[in-house]
Amino acid sequence: MNDLFGPNRAGKSAAPSAVKPAPRDPAAPKSAARAEPDSYSAKDIEVLEGLEPVRRRPGMYVGGTDEAALHHLAAELLDNAMDEAVAGHASFIEMTLETGNFLTVRDNGRGIPVDPHPKFKHLSALEVVFTTLHSGGKFGGKAYATSGGLHGVGSSVVNALSERMEVEVARDRILWKQAYARGKPLGKLVNAGPVQNRRGTAIRCKPDPEIFGALAFSPTRLYRLCRSKAYLFRGVEIRWACDPALLKSTPDIPAEAVLHFPGGLRDSLEEDIADAARVLPAPWSGEAALPGEATGRLEWAAAWLESADGFLHSYCNTVPTPDGGTHEAGFRAALLKGLRAWGEHRGNRRASALTAEDVLGPLAAKLSLFLREPQFQGQTKEKLTSPDAARLVETALRDRFDHFLAGDPAQADNLLAFAIERAEERLRRKESKDTARKSPTRRLRLPGKLTDCTRENAAETEIFLVEGDSAGGSAKQARNRDTQAVLPLRGKILNVASASADKLRANQELKDLIEALGCGVGERFDRARLRYGRVIIMTDADVDGAHIASLLMTFFYRELPELVRYGHIYLAQPPLYRLTQGGTSIYAMDDADRVRKEKQHFKSGTKIEVSRFKGLGEMPPSQLKETTMDPTRRTLLRVVAPPEDRAATNALVESLMGKRPELRFQFIQERAGSVAEVDV
Repeated sequence: MNDLFGPNRAGKSAAPSAVKPAPRDPAAPKSAARAEPDSYSAKDIEVLEGLEPVRRRPGMYVGGTDEAALHHLAAELLDNAMDEAVAGHASFIEMTLETGNFLTVRDNGRGIPVDPHPKFKHLSALEVVFTTLHSGGKFGGKAYATSGGLHGVGSSVVNALSERMEVEVARDRILWKQAYARGKPLGKLVNAGPVQNRRGTAIRCKPDPEIFGALAFSPTRLYRLCRSKAYLFRGVEIRWACDPALLKSTPDIPAEAVLHFPGGLRDSLEEDIADAARVLPAPWSGEAALPGEATGRLEWAAAWLESADGFLHSYCNTVPTPDGGTHEAGFRAALLKGLRAWGEHRGNRRASALTAEDVLGPLAAKLSLFLREPQFQGQTKEKLTSPDAARLVETALRDRFDHFLAGDPAQADNLLAFAIERAEERLRRKESKDTARKSPTRRLRLPGKLTDCTRENAAETEIFLVEGDSAGGSAKQARNRDTQAVLPLRGKILNVASASADKLRANQELKDLIEALGCGVGERFDRARLRYGRVIIMTDADVDGAHIASLLMTFFYRELPELVRYGHIYLAQPPLYRLTQGGTSIYAMDDADRVRKEKQHFKSGTKIEVSRFKGLGEMPPSQLKETTMDPTRRTLLRVVAPPEDRAATNALVESLMGKRPELRFQFIQERAGSVAEVDV
């Protein structure tokens, strides 16, 4: 044991001490290590029964206790109803949102069984479903060929996290009722008498404030959830209803609607890309059964966009998979291999150089897979991991994509030419970079304070322009090293609208900025050499920061107008305040936003800890990343100068930044009355 756990871990035994330890004084206190035997015993082993694990650790089942987790409850109820529709037993689903945060989901399916359960004879099957984890009709595959619920976890989890749940089941012309509170039945299943012209299950629930606090269902999120489900299964009709009192802040959401889309995913895609220019006039869409002995089917819709960024929204058994997975891998493989094969068939040798970026980058697509016993990553099922899904999807799609291309050779050639143009443009960008990042640093001639990113594709990168080394240090720690570069600038840069050409050429800060961008300026400007897709001005959320941002915008507008014209310039939006109460933290952009959010998110009269960020340099890197630099959570403002307003824009820049201070004074006088004071 000494060799493993003793102070000498090199494999040699420790030499005995040459000094004998002194005898211990009986009056001296015992050491902490030897005072008491270990008190850890069987009584410390806690066993959570029933639905108590869900209430104790809700994050394990619905991902947390935030707004997304709250709406996960609604998604689970809707998924179970959708399973009945997909299985062919229900033709409509109703979702109703009432005041008091009550949500009802009803279907006209078979209804949950109410007879005694063979294993728990003292309980009905319905009560077992709602009070026992991992119980349901989706394990054996006899009741449902494919399903999107949590396979025996969803209904019981919703029950456990609801302050109250009421269940009604109409089977064999008899209505059954049972109510629950925080997962526990308030009584036995009750026969409520005969009913006519009704069948199926209705569940009415209210999320528990002990779990979710003051969070409430959002009519906007629920309505969009219903629309997406109706698109995913063209045979179902979803009836949406919401108390009009809940729609005062969301007038675009109807109080009632019937959602039914015979075109399925094609209708959904057409709605999403209605105004986008397309390579092909119509989307490629269809349905197919999975090959071999696999149980399930596939539906898809895809369109290639001329200039807009593409997307791929995927689903499995009507459940969104935002993190993709194996079904997306099969979809991409089928399209890339299919277009390469078409190029070879047409004798175009350049088709072999096509990459996934060339073919799939501008692709806007939706993919829906119905699969028996799918495997997901995590309880909330955001990524499909079923190993066979990639092969099944690729096999099902490849043959149909080949037929699609062969059915209209002219359109297929057009798509191939578009992809090859993208490939050649990608290669030109790579070859034309005179400041390629793989070259030795001494040949790059990049400014010394620039902390560059590693990715070579300029379209996927961005540079943050920050004030000073302190803010630069925080930004460097918060950035994504792969795609985000940081250039600290010293103080307020030169006002190019009022400075002479000699001063402009002699200004080191502007020279560093131009060298970092790599595209040159004036007659030497070449947009193809721009080293970053986004140039982000990130300054403090105060008056000085706004002044620096104005100077930088003036520089780009006057000296590099092409970057503004093509939408490369952005303004970051760092917060000025952090509001904390208990475990809740909210960020506010300015004084007005602070007052608004204090009233919106916190109870009046309660103590709120307010932290004011003195500057980006004093903001912890983790918070800077969370609020300002993480592309998934930040807000960016794009700097634009519409061509039709060129004269007005020139006049405004001259008034605010030009050499004549009287114009600025006049501008301020004319607008002083429109500046509102914030009562803090």
